Amino acid sequence: MSTPRRTSSRRLAWLVLVAASVLLLGSLAVVLVASGTTLVATPTAGTSGPGYPNTSNGRRGMPGPGMGGGMMGRQVWLAGDGSPVQGIAQARARATLAGSGRGLRPGEVMQFTGNFYVELKDAAGRPATELLVNPTDGSVSTEQGPAMMWNSGSRDATVSPDQARVMADDWLRVNLPAQATVTDVKGFPGYYTIDTESGGNIVGMLSVNALTGAVWYHTWHGNFVTEEDA
Repeated sequence: MSTPRRTSSRRLAWLVLVAASVLLLGSLAVVLVASGTTLVATPTAGTSGPGYPNTSNGRRGMPGPGMGGGMMGRQVWLAGDGSPVQGIAQARARATLAGSGRGLRPGEVMQFTGNFYVELKDAAGRPATELLVNPTDGSVSTEQGPAMMWNSGSRDATVSPDQARVMADDWLRVNLPAQATVTDVKGFPGYYTIDTESGGNIVGMLSVNALTGAVWYHTWHGNFVTEEDA
């Protein structure tokens, strides 16, 4: 008479054990999802050029593999004054004011439909970092992308300027075959930036990490208008 009760008790214990296991696994899954890297705003690798598995997905504007928070980080160098910036001269003046307190001066300034791009040089005339001038209010800030993520403050490199250009051309051949790099390769601390052209006309730019060879296409400028170097 005791056997059915013993069997029922075993079944009940087994069911309790199974239920507890399911609940434990579910809780663990929730914890893993909540803390996993997929929910963290980390760089995302995408389309790769031949031989360069760390190449970033420039087509969708996704960040490529970074080297840290950047030498100067994401920051506003000069708050906007509310006045529109209508040309290269005004953009250069804003960048000059922004960099003067750090001993940096603007070199190349490029006007795009979305913003003004400014190369800042140090006292020795070497490229130091890249800025964007907002054409609407004149604010000046560190350019997103490589200037924020790859500017290490060190000019140590395992990738030479010539190698960087070859890597950039290979990436363009796969991802943007209508474009090619120009001859000028600018070496910033931790990375290179190279203008791109199509049909002999400047159309954009990309950067190559000086340590990993990762390529990051600048997707935020809009259409090229004009440029001036100094």
